[in-house]
Amino acid sequence: MKIFTSAQIHELDKFTIENEPIPSLDLMERAARALTQTVTKLYPSSTPMVVFAGPGNNGGDALAMARLLAEKDYQVSVYLFNISGKLSPDCAANKSRLQECKRIQNFVEVIEEFDPPRLEQHMVVIDGLFGSGTNKALAGGFASLVKYINASPAQVVSIDVPSGLMTEDNAYNVRANIIRATTTLTLQQPKLAFLFPENQAFIGQLRVLDIRLSQEGINQIETAYSVIEESEVRQLLMSRNPFAHKGQMGHALLIAGSYCMAGAAILAARACLRAGAGKITVNSPKRNIPILQMSVPEAVIQNNNEDTIFAEAVDTEDYDAVGIGPGLGQSEQTSIALIAQLRRTQCPMVADADALNILGNHPAWLQQLPQGIIMTPHPKEFDRLDGHSADSYERLNKARNMAQRLKAYIILKGHFTAICLPTGHILFNPTGNAGMATAGSGDVLTGIITGLLAQGYKQQDACVLGVYLHGLAGDLAAHDLGEESLLASDIIRYLSRAFKRLKE
Repeated sequence: MKIFTSAQIHELDKFTIENEPIPSLDLMERAARALTQTVTKLYPSSTPMVVFAGPGNNGGDALAMARLLAEKDYQVSVYLFNISGKLSPDCAANKSRLQECKRIQNFVEVIEEFDPPRLEQHMVVIDGLFGSGTNKALAGGFASLVKYINASPAQVVSIDVPSGLMTEDNAYNVRANIIRATTTLTLQQPKLAFLFPENQAFIGQLRVLDIRLSQEGINQIETAYSVIEESEVRQLLMSRNPFAHKGQMGHALLIAGSYCMAGAAILAARACLRAGAGKITVNSPKRNIPILQMSVPEAVIQNNNEDTIFAEAVDTEDYDAVGIGPGLGQSEQTSIALIAQLRRTQCPMVADADALNILGNHPAWLQQLPQGIIMTPHPKEFDRLDGHSADSYERLNKARNMAQRLKAYIILKGHFTAICLPTGHILFNPTGNAGMATAGSGDVLTGIITGLLAQGYKQQDACVLGVYLHGLAGDLAAHDLGEESLLASDIIRYLSRAFKRLKE
C-alpha cells in the first residue's frame, strides 16, 4: 500500500475528479458518507455532536458530515470558522446545504469574535478545522481553540488528519497546538506522520476509510513510501525441493556473543535455524562453547581462540551468509577484528547490535562496508551511526540517504519498522506489537534474516520477509501469551506458525 505526501494526496483527488469522472462536491459527499457511517457505528444517536469546521475542504467534509448526522437524528451544533471571509467552493456549497437542513440544532459562522461552547464528557467533537494541506504551525485563535478542545473532557474525532498535524515533517511544529484526537478517520490511505511514535498522542485510534479514489491514479503516482502487504510477502516465499538436503538449504555463519553474552548468540542461532537454514556455524569465545553446545545442539560451534571476545576475522568462503554483532562487545580488539571481517566477507551479510555500535565509534569505517550489507539498527543505534535526529522524520531521511550512499539495506527498527532500500524507497512493516520491546528481540531478527540469506533469498526479499515474519510471529505469540509476558524466545517458537500462516 502506497503512502502519499500531502501534494500527492491532492494530485490523487484531482485525478479521481477528472478521470472517474466525478464532481468534486460529489466526491466530498462520498467521503462524508463514509465518515458518517463510521461515526454512527462508534456513537449512539443520543450523543451530542459539536462540529468545528475550517474554511477549506476539510471544513467542507465536516459540514457535509454534520448534515448527514443530523439527518440520522443526532443533535448537531456546528461552528464554521470563516475569519478571512473566504471559503473553498465546496465548503461554501456545503454551508448552503447545511443551512437548508432544518434538523441542525445550532449553526454559527464565526467571522470575528468566538464564544466557545461548553464541551462535556458525554459530547463528541468533530474536528474538521484543517486537513492534510497544513504546512505551518497553528497560531492565534486557532491555536487557542485547539488548546480549548484538548483541555475538555469530550471525545474528539478528527477528519483525515488531526488539525495542526502536518502529514510528513513536524520538526518545527508546535505540539501544544495540535488536536489530540480520540479517533482519527483518515481518508483512503494512512499518512506518513501516522507511522512515527511521537505523533501517536495526536492520532488516537486510527481508522482508514476507503472513499474509492481512483485505483488507476494510485497505480500511476510514484511514491517513495509504502506499507508491506501480506499478499506481497506470500509471493516471496520460495518452495522447497522435495529432494533437498541440508547442504542445499544454506550454511550460515553467526559471529556473536562475548563472554556473559552467550544468550544473544543462542537466540540468533535458534532463529536462523527456525527460519530454514540448513546448517549454522556459531563463532564465539571459548567460555561460551559449553552453553552453546547444550542450548543449540543443531549448531556447529567454532572456537575463535579467545576466552572472552571476538578478536580475529575468519574465512567465510564456505558460507552462504554471515550475521555479525549480537552480544559481540566493543573492545578495541573486537573493533579491529570487526572491520577486518567486514572487508573480507564476500557473501551476503547482516550487521546488528555491537557491530553497529563499533561502526558508530569509527564513522570513517562506514565507507568500507561491502555493498548490499544489511544493517538493523534501533533508533539509538542509528543515531550513533549518523548523529542525533530531532524526530523520526529526520532520522528516516538520514537512514534513506545512508542506504543510497552506501548501497546498503538499513532496517530502522520500531513499531512500523522501516526498510530503507539502496534505491531510496522505504517499506514500512505492519506486523509486530509492544510485547516485542524485550531483550533479545533484535537478535532474533538478525538470525531470521541471516537464515533467509543463507537459503538464497536476495537481500531485499530477505529483509521484507524477515521483518514481516518476525513481527507476525510476535503477534501470534502475543495473542496466546499476552504482550506483557512475551519473550524473545517466544518469537522463535512461533516462527513456524508464522510460516504456516503465510502458506495457508
